[in-house]
Amino acid sequence: MKDKKYTLVTGGAGFIGSNYINLFVKEDDTHIVNLDLLTYAGDLDNLNVEGHENYTFVHGDIRDKELVKELFEKYHFSRVINFAAESHVDNSILDPSAFVETNINGTFNLLQNAYSLWMTGPFELKEEYRESKFLHVSTDEVYGTLGKEGLFTEETPYAPNSPYSASKAASDFLVRSYFHTYGLPVLTTNCSNNYGPNQHDEKLIPTIIRTALKQQPIPIYGDGKNVRDWLYVTDHCKGIKLVLEEGKFGETYNIGGRNERENIYIAQKISEILDKLRPREDGKSYKDLITYVKDRPGHDKRYAIDATKLEGQLGWKADENFESGIEKTVQWYLEKYSA
Repeated sequence: MKDKKYTLVTGGAGFIGSNYINLFVKEDDTHIVNLDLLTYAGDLDNLNVEGHENYTFVHGDIRDKELVKELFEKYHFSRVINFAAESHVDNSILDPSAFVETNINGTFNLLQNAYSLWMTGPFELKEEYRESKFLHVSTDEVYGTLGKEGLFTEETPYAPNSPYSASKAASDFLVRSYFHTYGLPVLTTNCSNNYGPNQHDEKLIPTIIRTALKQQPIPIYGDGKNVRDWLYVTDHCKGIKLVLEEGKFGETYNIGGRNERENIYIAQKISEILDKLRPREDGKSYKDLITYVKDRPGHDKRYAIDATKLEGQLGWKADENFESGIEKTVQWYLEKYSA
């Protein structure tokens, strides 16, 4: 199997991972091995991989030391893209343990197996693994919260405020340590809030669409003024691919859409689109369903990413603004919920 390149994609049945595979599985220069535990957030129906010979699915856990070791030894991966993560903040507040186990210990397991396969010792890559790369996908939530002004850059100090973001911060630091201590060829991306096809129903935008279509109250935390920088998932995946191909080892690249929107605006915009595409029988606007609910503990007020480094050094640019991307997203969920 050493004659063919093999890429390990972890969490490839989840939201961002499945979009990445769907975009790039058609490339014939590598064989993708998708390792996913298929928890509530993973679904094989997210994948459009029928007929692709350069794709293999493995049902398993990134924390499983024996399985991960066996996969590295079988496929001789030259690339690893780590999407696998527990990522729902509300769930991390209720039970942080799964986030520590998956996001920290799981990432460590992947790093250690990559090191064992690719290197003979610190800063000594084996000849056949000179082109190897380990890309770790992270989040802007590791930076904490912003005031009304400013943007997160790659130099922003980490200040995670939830068990979820703390676990991701720890995993980022593990990745960093394997570069500085061992010379492992690693790359890290920190992204803003993603949206688009295949996102789990629990997240904000699918929740707004789903509850609206059921004529149920659309729940918005606090005063609805929390701000997020929204990134269409396809643009994110293209950014990841670019960093994987051209990024500098040991570096972090922020991927953001430059689309800051308040949560209340998101709910109102989606309501307007639904009013047009799927009008309510009673003639009322979906906006009438918007309901403010008690804010969650430790809810960060504002996130916004400065993607200048990725744009300037590697030439990345988002194709979608929020208004174009949300139209596509609402249409996709209308088809999903009507099926």
